Amino acid sequence: MAQVLEFKLPDLGEGLTEAEIVRWLVAVGDVVAIDQPVVEVETAKAMVEVPCPYGGVVTARFGEEGTELPVGAPLLTVAVGEPSAEAAEAESSEYSGNVLVGYGTGEAVRRRRRVRPVPVGASVAPPAAVPSVPAGSPAPVSRAAGAPVEGGPVAVISPLVRKLARENGLDLRELTGSGPDGLILRSDVESALRSEPEPVRVAAEPAAAGTRIPLRGIRGAVADKLARSRTEIPDATCWVDADATELMAARAAMNAVGGPKISVLALLARICTAALDRYPELNSTVDTAAREIVRLPSVHLGFAAQTERGLVVPVVRDAHARNAASLSKEFARLTEAARAGTLTPGDLTGGTFTLNNYGVFGVDGSTPIINHPEAAMLGVGRIMAKPWVHQGELAIRQVVQLSLTFDHRVCDGGTAGGFLRYVADCVEQPAVLLRSL
Repeated sequence: MAQVLEFKLPDLGEGLTEAEIVRWLVAVGDVVAIDQPVVEVETAKAMVEVPCPYGGVVTARFGEEGTELPVGAPLLTVAVGEPSAEAAEAESSEYSGNVLVGYGTGEAVRRRRRVRPVPVGASVAPPAAVPSVPAGSPAPVSRAAGAPVEGGPVAVISPLVRKLARENGLDLRELTGSGPDGLILRSDVESALRSEPEPVRVAAEPAAAGTRIPLRGIRGAVADKLARSRTEIPDATCWVDADATELMAARAAMNAVGGPKISVLALLARICTAALDRYPELNSTVDTAAREIVRLPSVHLGFAAQTERGLVVPVVRDAHARNAASLSKEFARLTEAARAGTLTPGDLTGGTFTLNNYGVFGVDGSTPIINHPEAAMLGVGRIMAKPWVHQGELAIRQVVQLSLTFDHRVCDGGTAGGFLRYVADCVEQPAVLLRSL
């Protein structure tokens, strides 16, 4: 006889407590293999495909697309075949060793045995034994009370039936199913809806104007972080215009000799890491509980990237140890992953300083909000031709506005000004940077 196993939303790491179902990759009745991705979810950090540690037949799914589930809530149930006699000692081979944080086996499996798929309804436990609402998941909402209803499992296995009842506020526990073993069918739900009396209609209050968009997923995480930054960090901003003509000429010369192309962002990042080596106060964080400033030994450089799902800040690890070519390659990799929605939680956390190139939006200046818990952010506007006094004469030069927003707790204006002036000097005369390499 097949055994029905419940697969719950695993711990996805980085302290994440919930995820939104974006797309189901399997349907009820599908045969799944061990480690096969079964659902795509979006957390506050990234899009993740979740693999199932069981192999067998999907008997139920829990949660429609767009539903937000807490870690530990049931995702689906799988009917796995009964192990053969010679494989009894390898019972744990039904489970995968290649799992995400917090679910599956605790160690790698020595060998796997093949699971013989069981046709739905053939040797699977009767439908009444498969709970529609497993322990730990939200119960259906009663039309009368509008609150969670406690009780045992409901004899229904069809996601469509559950969806129809939920959309109409019908409590499935109030129905008697006409199917085998009391299974609740779609016709039972439709009949119950037809027999209900028409509700008393009262004058409704005018709906609030505008469209309401839930703050959840990546957008919600960004909102929380920015609000926390504004609440906790006493920030200040200073800025300066710089002549970037020589920097652009240096980049053109680098790219003219062949090899991987060097991006402007990579050159600015290399300048940032050199400036942070001179002014380490800005590569730090504030431990408010201990009332201490913690200077960080490595520069993990975040950079702002706009995607269809909103603003994300991927992090280049150990940016201080990379040259311009390595930085260009890593920026390109992370940017592509951001646009594809495949960044991992590790790609989006652990930054110590952020470089924000808002010039790509065609704007000159900004006063950005610090990426909490960092201590500073360098903003770069668009580089464009402007009148500029060069060597005592008016000329058309490539000019850029640079801004530095910093946590006034970690340093005073003199340090912040010194950092920004050094960055501007390197932009105007790249030879200044060469002296520090």
